[in-house]
Amino acid sequence: MRRFSLGLTALAIIAAPIFAAPAIAQTAATPAEAVSAGQFISTLSDNAFAVLKETSSKPAIKAKFRAMLKDNFAVEDAGARLIRRYRNQITPAQLAAYQAVLPDYVVNIYADRLINYSDATVKIVRTQPHGSTGGVDVFTKVEVAGKAPFDIIWYVQKGSSGKWLVGNVTVSGVNLSLTQEADFSAIISKQGFDGLVALMKASNAKSA
Repeated sequence: MRRFSLGLTALAIIAAPIFAAPAIAQTAATPAEAVSAGQFISTLSDNAFAVLKETSSKPAIKAKFRAMLKDNFAVEDAGARLIRRYRNQITPAQLAAYQAVLPDYVVNIYADRLINYSDATVKIVRTQPHGSTGGVDVFTKVEVAGKAPFDIIWYVQKGSSGKWLVGNVTVSGVNLSLTQEADFSAIISKQGFDGLVALMKASNAKSA
């Protein structure tokens, strides 16, 4: 049983991670790649736990965790997926404004909450290729003292550099990337695309 931060898992439920898969490959992941993907999630879990256990100040911990997120999550691909139905309706300037605020918005969603949670334990149950996408589903079980355990499936796929990245998370059967996409669509329908960007900017400023 590996140690893992409850913050990351609980936040997955609370804030709906907005990470989507990198470009789709045409062949299924090999058994060796499936094992490698599981090791990636285990390492990421250990690193998150180590950061949270540090005795540094909260700002220092938050900064380190932000850097870790940017290195291990497919932020840019996520952003494209979340606004895919509006891509042909927005101007280049609107797209640029969105892309400018997206990375900090993503990492702040996690970092602002992660440091407030206690520890949990996570077990890598199994891994399997995700169809012919080249990605891998990493099945984990999370246990929290005094609470019922729950399942998290991490979808990971190699980015353009060949590094594994988290593309999506499914918590107890709920696809969180689709949830966040729906949330963004609701905001856009009420406040327009500029309203979405304004809300993201405000969130970033609050977390700075």
